[in-house]
Amino acid sequence: MFAVIKTGGKQYKVAKDDVITVERLPGEAGGSISFEEVLMLGGDDTKVGAPLVDGASVSGEIVEQTRGEKIIVFKKQRRQNYRRKKGHRQELTVVKITDILAAGKKPAKKAKAEKPAEEAVEAESAAPAADAQATEE
Repeated sequence: MFAVIKTGGKQYKVAKDDVITVERLPGEAGGSISFEEVLMLGGDDTKVGAPLVDGASVSGEIVEQTRGEKIIVFKKQRRQNYRRKKGHRQELTVVKITDILAAGKKPAKKAKAEKPAEEAVEAESAAPAADAQATEE
């Protein structure tokens, strides 16, 4: 199964486990992201949106936030002593597609083993502070 999604003014044909590079999206590496602008779903039964497929979405995981190669912008007007040189590096996000959801389907829940460990560390760090306040009084 594949999908055609729209992000950053461009269209991408994606399938499960594809890694794509798109224009900068908000989020940290390791975070999840959802693309709601699905233009087409392909596979056994093809659905084409008008303009979007109702209820369809594509979920992915942010692999990294990076920057593209430098592009040189050089302007010149001959015989006018006019030259301008600028460089540009586009900010990019690398996304791994984890799931393509047709209309009415729910995303698979991912086991979050890291959350309880983080909460335990926060609880341990907060406990000595509470004990110190109790001994000062």
